[in-house]
Amino acid sequence: MLTHLQIRDFAIIDAVELELRPGLTVLTGETGAGKSIVVDALQLLAGGRAGAEVVRHGAERAEIAATFELAQAPRELKQWLEEQSLGGGTELVVRRVVGSDGRSRAYLNGQSVPVQLLREAGSILIDIHGQHEFQSLTRSAAQRELLDGYGSLSAAVGQVGIAHRVWLELLNRTLALESQARDRDAKLELLHYQVQELAALQLKPAEAEALAEEAARLANRGRLAAGAQAALGALYEGEQPSAHGLVSRAVQSLRALAALDPKLAALVPLLEEAAVHVREAARELERYGEALEIDSARQEEVQRRLAAVEELARKHHVAPAELPAHAGRLTGELEALERADTDLADLRRELNSALQAYRALAQQLSGKRMATARVLARDISARMQTLGMGGGRFEADVSQDGNAEPAQHGIDQVDFRVTANPGSPPRALAKVASGGELARLSLAVQVACAAQEARCMVFDEVDAGIGGAVAEIVGRELRSLGVRGQVLCVTHLPQVACQAHHHLRVTKATDGRSTRTTLTQLEGDERIEELARMLGGVEITAKAREHARDMLSAATLSAATPSAGKPAATARGSSGAAATDPDKNEDTVRQPRPPAARRR
Repeated sequence: MLTHLQIRDFAIIDAVELELRPGLTVLTGETGAGKSIVVDALQLLAGGRAGAEVVRHGAERAEIAATFELAQAPRELKQWLEEQSLGGGTELVVRRVVGSDGRSRAYLNGQSVPVQLLREAGSILIDIHGQHEFQSLTRSAAQRELLDGYGSLSAAVGQVGIAHRVWLELLNRTLALESQARDRDAKLELLHYQVQELAALQLKPAEAEALAEEAARLANRGRLAAGAQAALGALYEGEQPSAHGLVSRAVQSLRALAALDPKLAALVPLLEEAAVHVREAARELERYGEALEIDSARQEEVQRRLAAVEELARKHHVAPAELPAHAGRLTGELEALERADTDLADLRRELNSALQAYRALAQQLSGKRMATARVLARDISARMQTLGMGGGRFEADVSQDGNAEPAQHGIDQVDFRVTANPGSPPRALAKVASGGELARLSLAVQVACAAQEARCMVFDEVDAGIGGAVAEIVGRELRSLGVRGQVLCVTHLPQVACQAHHHLRVTKATDGRSTRTTLTQLEGDERIEELARMLGGVEITAKAREHARDMLSAATLSAATPSAGKPAATARGSSGAAATDPDKNEDTVRQPRPPAARRR
């Protein structure tokens, strides 16, 4: 429920702050006073499009902030808030800021969020109906969604959607496998050849790198042998004094001198160890030279194998070191293709089972939709009798196209049909000739379907084009909605305004330099005066005031009578929401105060 609304520098509103309560709240005022601006602000708050034109002339930015009480919020909203890490509190603060440059920012509980998230929250929190709302009712998808919402079929629709996703995934996998199977023979032959070619090479992991190193060594064998022999001569076998000989003589000299100075004795072990290392290095050089002589016959073999590896790597467009892994991948593809027939048969069986499961759930949903359609038809037909369309009839046709592909929403086509004249066959909503009749029918559908909603409902002059007794019935319908929840309605009709639990007057004032819109809470004589203005002409007469007083008394009496204002026959009971007594609550229009939503 919307409990607090603050609007600053929006259109011609400089600052308005409202405390709202359950029930039906009407906004009235002269044409052009700015009543619909409040609806526009709520539309923006619910994620509507924003532009620089919404900012009041001379202001830097427009701000709209609202507080929603979550005590009786629908489970859908609470779950969504938890998913977005915004839950846990008893209130939700929604804020939208639009700069004079057209850029906008959105906030939920003080946390900056993308406008898309604001739009998702707004679709749950606020349900706005304009005077041309009937246009959306002509779309089959909108009609199906209204029917599902009326019958509380969201769980069944969700199950069908899950079954559809499972079927679609299996279908895509089957199509992919069938596509592979079409050129299976040619691909099998190619894979067999490639796998055999790689297997014949018998290349081991890391062998390509080892071959490259060995080939480089063999290509420089002469230089390596000469260098190794020179190092060996310098260390051990040279005609000149070798490193080993010099170290040995140094050891002998120090041993003779150690008796004279014990400090020199400590150096003897170091030199002896150096002599050992020199001998070991010499032996390794001898073995290295012998290996080079032995490997001289292998150079051609290594070059031949390395050439074969590099040629095969170029052929398969991989690096030589990647050939073993590539061979493993091709072997896996070959095995998968060889068992493709078996896999495809299994997949087709799974696909058929998934399709049967989908159809079973879709048929169950169809049965529920048909039953709901009959109840909805009786409900709206009964409301039509009280809205100036006596003898009119409404039908909700649910049909299936057996040849149609499975869809996420099921197999049903929903069409709303109506006739406003007895004896005339029902026609599609889009073909109804009278705009006034279509507007009233739209209101009947909205009221019937909105009765299941827990959102704040906003009606912007949906009662346009009607009057008299029909207008009074419209007011009663709106009031009955307000008893079960919260309704805001912009109206020009006194018959509707007198049914409200709370009354706000919108006025526009100008000082010749700027224009401002203000909202005033009406009580007692002020409300009677406003109703008299709506009833009368230029001059408000005593008779108009008396009439306004009688209308308020009659509305109060009607509200106290349970059967008053209800359709002749109703097809279902209350939505089960805890009823409140809006007559004990009051809307308050206060002077603006610095809101928490403005804090940065």
